[in-house]
Amino acid sequence: MPRALLSVSDKTGLIDFASQLSYLGFEIVASGGTAQTLQDAGLKVTSVEKLTGAQEMLGGRVKTLHPAVHAGILSRRTPQDNAELESAGYEDIELVICNLYPFQQTIAKPGITLQDAIEQIDIGGVALLRAAAKNFLNVTVVCDPADYDRVAAALAYSNEADLALRRDLAIKAFAHTRDYDTAIHAFLSRDLAPNMAASDALPPQLSIAAHQVETLRYGENPHQSAAYYSQDGRGGPLGGTVLGGKQLSYNNILDLDAAWRAVSSYDVPAVVIVKHLNPTGIATGATIADAYPAALASDSLSAFGGVIAVNQTVDEAFVSALGSLFIEAIAAPSFRDEAVAQLSAGRKNCRLLQVPQPFDGTGIEIRTVHRGLLVQRSDMGDPDHTLLKTVTLRTPTGEEMTALRFGWKAVQHVKSNAIVIAGANTTYGIGGGLSSRVDSVKLAVEKAGERAQGAVLASDAFFPFPDGIETAGAAGITAIIQPGGSIRDSEVIETANRLGMAMIFTGTRHFRH
Repeated sequence: MPRALLSVSDKTGLIDFASQLSYLGFEIVASGGTAQTLQDAGLKVTSVEKLTGAQEMLGGRVKTLHPAVHAGILSRRTPQDNAELESAGYEDIELVICNLYPFQQTIAKPGITLQDAIEQIDIGGVALLRAAAKNFLNVTVVCDPADYDRVAAALAYSNEADLALRRDLAIKAFAHTRDYDTAIHAFLSRDLAPNMAASDALPPQLSIAAHQVETLRYGENPHQSAAYYSQDGRGGPLGGTVLGGKQLSYNNILDLDAAWRAVSSYDVPAVVIVKHLNPTGIATGATIADAYPAALASDSLSAFGGVIAVNQTVDEAFVSALGSLFIEAIAAPSFRDEAVAQLSAGRKNCRLLQVPQPFDGTGIEIRTVHRGLLVQRSDMGDPDHTLLKTVTLRTPTGEEMTALRFGWKAVQHVKSNAIVIAGANTTYGIGGGLSSRVDSVKLAVEKAGERAQGAVLASDAFFPFPDGIETAGAAGITAIIQPGGSIRDSEVIETANRLGMAMIFTGTRHFRH
């Protein structure tokens, strides 16, 4: 009688699969909670303890780590191996069904302790998977309930899984244990142990696990292949769910990520419109429907074909506010059913992405370079010690200060060299992604038009020359916020004083390349 060993944490589909194995003539051997679940369902089960002749130890930490189990799995079915098993009183195990303790799900919970996490580090399960996967020439290993049906079908057809299927399942098992170990390494590399101070230090070894979730039509251009990978293998792009519209493209996902990061930095209702990774408009308001027209007015021409992110529920009022503007995609924490129906009817190709979690910067940013990776912590705004210092003769008025703070937050999401001309709760003109800062000022002024009169300006880094200040002054800008730190700061301040402008230094730069 062939023997199957079952030891699973995720019991999805377990009873049906075990029932099929029993019907096909397999002896079912199971451990701990798996055995109890099957017995409660009325299935005949041989306990691991009966197989090994040893009781579970250390609260279940030691169950399957025994020669009776691993010799049965690792036997090469040669005359010598068969003789050794027989002399020890052991038998072959043809099928291993195992998945691991939910370590990734456990550490994702808020307030998780180090001890809680450690208890979810599987030992016996990993050993079972690796042993069975190593011996895939003779043993079938199943780590994913999604594979139960095809394994049962193969066994029903020919009494065994063929070599191609066994190899495919072994590769999947090794990927499962790889990702599991990667998650453990990444977690223990962080400063989460009790009494350890938080640190921005990056780990000396970087563990990255990624699962292909979706094959995309193409990459940035049609001749480039592309796919979306998730770090946990669950959910769609940005950890969200696509509720409607066409499939998200590579460029859509990049733009939505930029927009989502930006909109997540606001605590009040906010709208961010992004085109080619750069915001074209950012605004806040009493509602997102109120904020949208202001965000659009910042650059209504460039907004065509862009994406929108909002930090409130998309309702019918917001959909109505969109008017006739062509939009590629909308990201929001939630959508009212009526709004989805309205969008699907009037904008059937517009992608709707529901992203339940705001961007919180807890992860790391990774970019590929030739033969290597660049890794950094996310820029989540000014450090706690940042002080705003007036460096000009004139101090900003209360209204100017409100606008300066808004502009300073907005400019942090614009590609360098970044310039934002703003009012109290909206951008009027944005210039970024240019190699000359004064050219970015000119672009922002052009986009702002007459609204530059009496507005404020934010710059992500210092002004290397006074020319940017002179251009802003000529457009009617009355106050500027910037990091400072140029060797020509004195000339820049002198120019601002001559033009009657107020200027704030923050001491903190926000490059975004």
